[in-house]
Amino acid sequence: MDGLDWKRSSFCGGGGNNCVEIAICDQDSMAVRDSVHPARTIRVSRAALTTFIAGVQNGKVNRPPVSPI
Repeated sequence: MDGLDWKRSSFCGGGGNNCVEIAICDQDSMAVRDSVHPARTIRVSRAALTTFIAGVQNGKVNRPPVSPI
């Protein structure tokens, strides 16, 4: 997905390389990636991403448990 205009999350902080990035692909879809692994992208509909973000903001998406590696 070369040539996209990637935007970093406002929570990225200090231009570090541990950020969520989003880019507009076309009228109906967007791409999401982790700046640590920029080649690993997912493409989703705008509607699906909007619904997911609203769920996170409203506390309706539970975070998975984190265990040390």
